[in-house]
Amino acid sequence: MPKVLISDSLSPRAVEIFKERGVEVDVITGLKPDELKAIIGKYDGLAIRSSTKVTKEVLAVATNLKVVGRAGIGVDNVDVPAATAHGVVVMNTPFGNSITTAEHAIAMMFALAREIPAANTSTHAGKWEKNRFMGVELYGKTLGVIGCGNIGSIVADRAVGLKMRVVAFDPFLSAERAQDLGVEKVELDELLRRADFITLHTPLTDATRNVLDAKALAKTKPGVRIINCARGGLIVEADLKAALDSGHVAGAALDVFAEEPAKESILFGNEKIICTPHLGASTTEAQENVALQVAEQMSDFLVTGAVVNALNMPSVSAEDAPKLKPYMKLAEQLGGFAGQITETGLKSVTVEYEGQVADLNTRPLTAIVLMGLLSPLLASVNMVNAPVIARERDIKVAETKREEAADYQTLIRVVVQTERATRTVAGTLFGGEKPRIVQIEEVPVEAELSEHMLFIRNEDKPGFIGKLGTTLGDAGVNIATFHLGRTEAGANAIALVSVDQEVNDALLERIQGLPSVVRAKALRFQA
Repeated sequence: MPKVLISDSLSPRAVEIFKERGVEVDVITGLKPDELKAIIGKYDGLAIRSSTKVTKEVLAVATNLKVVGRAGIGVDNVDVPAATAHGVVVMNTPFGNSITTAEHAIAMMFALAREIPAANTSTHAGKWEKNRFMGVELYGKTLGVIGCGNIGSIVADRAVGLKMRVVAFDPFLSAERAQDLGVEKVELDELLRRADFITLHTPLTDATRNVLDAKALAKTKPGVRIINCARGGLIVEADLKAALDSGHVAGAALDVFAEEPAKESILFGNEKIICTPHLGASTTEAQENVALQVAEQMSDFLVTGAVVNALNMPSVSAEDAPKLKPYMKLAEQLGGFAGQITETGLKSVTVEYEGQVADLNTRPLTAIVLMGLLSPLLASVNMVNAPVIARERDIKVAETKREEAADYQTLIRVVVQTERATRTVAGTLFGGEKPRIVQIEEVPVEAELSEHMLFIRNEDKPGFIGKLGTTLGDAGVNIATFHLGRTEAGANAIALVSVDQEVNDALLERIQGLPSVVRAKALRFQA
């Protein structure tokens, strides 16, 4: 009988679910790291919230551990790469606390608009400062939603109900989905310029880190109010303080901080700032939901092998795994490539399978393509929840199969339709196991992807390669491989360059300015 340790406080109903499904369970909370390491070796599963730290040291002695289940969405307290190296599946429950977090953001917006915390403190002190606390109405105001996914769309819906105007910035938000929500899709600069209130609902990724810095805050409307119940690190706290001190920002309500637990902060002590200790998911209903979900998911995995909401393991049966394994890497690379060169809202994705791969179970491969496609802006996306996220964002997903082989014995082609263009990338397996890109936007080019890549669309004119090589060399960036393709002489051409160092923004700008360069993009892939 599988055995699970619950090391953080979960609903008693979670214990019942484990037992009902044939899983033995122990509840031991408040364990220190050494105490956890001393006992973890006898458990098949570990159910946690945010307190337990699943470090590489813990995983090293967890000799029987098969799954870690996080009741909630964030897995900052789990060393996912180490878990993967040890063959431990990491699951979370990404949708169990969405309504609760959205409601907290709305509550913070109300509190900020009417200065409720400061008024409460004043009244408790025996003062009656009715004229001091002059708030603003939400009615008729413009709410800017940065990130209109699962939580952001709920906030937008509630704000529309409050008769607010809602503008949203989200590269993955389709025009149809925006219309259904009753929001106006805009670019970030326009949102900053128009919004009376700004609320953030995006994960913390390289693309979103410090999205509200001094430069962005300077573009906002004077008197703007800002709410962040998403992730610390989205706002540069020192820049926010300066904007509050100058009076440009009228107030801020923060549930998350760059460093947590936030026992000290430059933002504390300012009446213009409302602070709560990461309470977004802290309701009875949300805690119950995520506890029950994690117990169900872990039980299903340990008893039947079913995988749901796994961050580091694809949903593939034991029979299909050996056949699909080389294609999984190819699918992830194709999706990641398409995702990194796509900069506008996605409308549809078609994955075409030709030749040998068309005979296989391709649904997991399509899920992996979606994971790679969405991952540049969505930190928590995995192959299990990627199809759900695509449906929520009204991204139409289709598969086509053709068993007859054309130029290659096996081929996967990803066609992405955006609001402005159609992007296409195709790949195959060399020797049955080595992924290769063989076509980009109808241009034939054969390339193996590496950690640091440079993708360039250019006019096929003499001297381009020399100028590009000189520019990279002057910046100290070494070229590993150089792949070229073109439709015909003097027409559209593509360069896919593998380099040994990261191409920073300044260098990319210089490359973009070279004669004949139409578009340049720095890409990254897992080594």
